[in-house]
Amino acid sequence: MAPGLARRLASMVYEALLIFAVAFFAAWIFFFASGGRDATRGFLRVELQAFIVIVLGAYFVWCWLRGGQTLAMRAWRIRLVGVTPGRAMLRFLLALALLPLSILWALVDREGQFLHDRLAGTKLIDARPTTS
Repeated sequence: MAPGLARRLASMVYEALLIFAVAFFAAWIFFFASGGRDATRGFLRVELQAFIVIVLGAYFVWCWLRGGQTLAMRAWRIRLVGVTPGRAMLRFLLALALLPLSILWALVDREGQFLHDRLAGTKLIDARPTTS
């Protein structure tokens, strides 16, 4: 069974704080690798944005493949199952493109899953220990 939507949204807020730090560090590395040039204009800006997306994609895919959880998912005891390298990459790209719609989808989905999980063939489950 999927974790409740409120728990998944709380996990997303926590995740946003973590990915802000990862993106900040990636931008810092990019700044020094580019010789300290201003990366807010022109083609260098596009390269910086692409680099940050690649770094964030690598973070998510690596975490999901290592055990189905990012740090935020571990804290909120949510696990991703049905993950393969291809599905993890597809899930990341779909979540990036469809997140607002995906959250609304979870309100009407019969199992409460996000749209990007349905399309990628993955599933979020409650990772809390059972009390039986």
